[in-house]
Amino acid sequence: MGTNEISMKEAIRRLLERYRLQGRINEIHLVDSWPVVVGSLITKHTKSLKIRNGILFVELDSAALRNELTYARTKLMAKLNEEVGAEVIKDIVFR
Repeated sequence: MGTNEISMKEAIRRLLERYRLQGRINEIHLVDSWPVVVGSLITKHTKSLKIRNGILFVELDSAALRNELTYARTKLMAKLNEEVGAEVIKDIVFR
């Protein structure tokens, strides 16, 4: 490569950094990882997922499940962030 040439990977990384898109991509990846991390049973009871200001808001259709997941919040948050490979969320709120 010449002095002005960079790899495609580096060019994409710079583009994401320049336009501050990496955080949003990580958020999308985290939401897409929800079924992988929690499994099919919890996914079936999940009505919506939203991330705002580093907080994952999870709307569930079961009060009992909401209660159970509240106790596992810290562990679940760690697994989701690990799946993405970055600290995307700092808290989870179950509704």
